[in-house]
Amino acid sequence: MSAMRPLSEAECYARCYGWRGGDDAVKVLRSAAIEPDPRLDPSEAGERLRRLLELRLDAREPEAA
Repeated sequence: MSAMRPLSEAECYARCYGWRGGDDAVKVLRSAAIEPDPRLDPSEAGERLRRLLELRLDAREPEAA
């Protein structure tokens, strides 16, 4: 059995995690690109979400014991 050559840090990373960088990388978008719904302020939106969750929870079937 022959000894294998030492790997560089970049080669080790590539073997463990795959290729990194280039055009297929994740792109981060600015949050300003997503505009909030002007009809609801944050407290109204949260309250609406809470009510919708309660309706979904009430509509569920009871869990089998």
